[in-house]
Amino acid sequence: MSEYSSNRRHFLRHLGLGAGVLASTSILSTQAEAQGTKRQSIRAKRVVMISLDGICVDGFKEAKTPNLDTLMKTGSFTLDARVVMPSVTLPNWTSHLTGSGPEQHGVFNNNWTLEKTKYPLPAQDPNGYYPSVFQVMKEKLPSCKTAFYYNWGPLVYPYNKKYLDEVEFLKDDAYIPNYEKALAFLKKNQNLPTVVFLYSVHTDHAGHKYKWMSPEYLKSIEEADEQIGVFLKEMSKAELYRDTHFMFLTDHGGIGNGHGGTSAAEMVVPWGISGPGIKKNFIIKEPCNTVNTAALILRLFGIEQPLAWTGEVPESIFA
Repeated sequence: MSEYSSNRRHFLRHLGLGAGVLASTSILSTQAEAQGTKRQSIRAKRVVMISLDGICVDGFKEAKTPNLDTLMKTGSFTLDARVVMPSVTLPNWTSHLTGSGPEQHGVFNNNWTLEKTKYPLPAQDPNGYYPSVFQVMKEKLPSCKTAFYYNWGPLVYPYNKKYLDEVEFLKDDAYIPNYEKALAFLKKNQNLPTVVFLYSVHTDHAGHKYKWMSPEYLKSIEEADEQIGVFLKEMSKAELYRDTHFMFLTDHGGIGNGHGGTSAAEMVVPWGISGPGIKKNFIIKEPCNTVNTAALILRLFGIEQPLAWTGEVPESIFA
């Protein structure tokens, strides 16, 4: 067994998932109260959301992902985060980026468009969009620069592009050029608060085509991890790595050739963050959900979230 495999197995065993069984963890009230007194206000410089579509827990454990593992070990992480229902792409990424579930943001399926929706929103901007993390950052911190890199067309529909400084779409599952563009954007704006969403759908498409947990699906995760490693190395060369908060996100898992149901393989996913002020090698035991992502980003910049949002910040992650 290689040193990497041995260390990874040890860490995953530390997560309590070495046997492949997902176990719910109860939080003692005394622990919750103690964490409640540790509300931190970290003035982040930049946040990069490394976002891969369709990453199930077993797939993440089985694939060789040394670069994502490094982020995990240098930050706070869970393999027990829950996605919103339905366990499909657009509702869950919208939940990540709006701090709310579908009952709030109104995105219930992958066919959503602003023109089609008639759902009454509890909050919206002048153009009818539910408030996203990009909107709140722009309104509360006008110097902030925002970017959205993606390769699945409908993904950007729930967000008002006027709050995005750079939007880049690649077709045919291409994603490497977007990593390069994101790096250039981060370098250009290194002295300004920055929020970057860096996404690829190719991992999800591999699951649909070849089945989740197939060799092809696992290879797609490993290929993404390789490119993530290149990106992180370049961030380090540019002296941007140490003061950046990196989040590893996904929207759902999968089973067979699909997802959308309520099995653990579809509903339970990895979620983590590393960066200044975040505990290292820390396993998050608090309940975690995709709606928490945007809430945490605002906390990192010292900004209060909109009243309509339902996301919560996992207080235990702060060092």
